[in-house]
Amino acid sequence: MSKLKGKVALVTGASKGIGAGIAKALAAEGAAVVVNYASSKAGADAVVDAITKAGGKAVAVKGDVAQAADAQAIADAAVKEFGRLDILVNNSGVYEFAPLEQITEDHFHKQFNVNVLGLLLTTQAAAKHMGEGGSIINIGSLVTRIVPPGGSVYTATKGAVDAITGVLSRELGPRKIRVNALNPGMVETEGTVTAGFIGSDFHQEAIAHTPLGRIGQPQDIATIAVFLASDDSYWLTGEKLYAAGGAR
Repeated sequence: MSKLKGKVALVTGASKGIGAGIAKALAAEGAAVVVNYASSKAGADAVVDAITKAGGKAVAVKGDVAQAADAQAIADAAVKEFGRLDILVNNSGVYEFAPLEQITEDHFHKQFNVNVLGLLLTTQAAAKHMGEGGSIINIGSLVTRIVPPGGSVYTATKGAVDAITGVLSRELGPRKIRVNALNPGMVETEGTVTAGFIGSDFHQEAIAHTPLGRIGQPQDIATIAVFLASDDSYWLTGEKLYAAGGAR
C-alpha cells in the first residue's frame, strides 16, 4: 500500500483513540508520521512502536497545541525528522458536557483553547512548511448535526471547526493546500469508555439512530482520513464529511 509514499504527516493528539488509528493508517499507506501527544508519552510511544514494527516511519513529539511555541515546535519537528510536511490532521480535542446552569469560564476556555485555538495555531505553524500543496484534515464532530443537550460549549467548538475549515480552504487554496473537515459520530475509544458513554443509554440511543447498526471504531475514521490525505481526494476542499454510519 503506497498512496502516501514519500509524504510526511503530522497527527495531533495521536497517542490514543481516533488519532492513533489515523496515524497508523497513514503510516500503512507509506507516510512518515509525527505522533503528537500532550501528556501520554507511553501511548504515543506505543503508536510509534506499532508503526515501526510494521515497517513504517514515525516519531513521537510532545507539545500542547494551544501554545503557539509548542505548535510551531511540533510542525518544525516534522521537517527536522523527515525533511518536509505534507499532511496535517488536527485531531487534538477535549470534551466536557454540562447543562447551561453549570457552564463556567474554565469549562468554556478549556475546550475552546484546545479544539479551536489549538487547531488554528497548529495549522498556522504547519502551513509554513507546506509550500505549494498539502492536505489539512480537521476532525470535527456529528454533534453539530445532532446538537445533544448539555453539549453547548463542545458543539460550539466543533461548529467553529466547520467554519474555520471553509475559511481556510479559501485562504490556502491558491497554494494548493486542501482543507477538509472529517466529522465522526460516536466512536469507541479509550476516552468514550472512560467517560462512561460505552454501554450507557446514550450509547444505545446512538446505535438506534445509526442506519448501519453500530457506533464507530477508530479504523472507520482512519480510512476516510487516508482518502482525504491522498491524491484520491485532490478535487475536494472546504468540505465536511460525516463519518457516522448514516446517523443524523
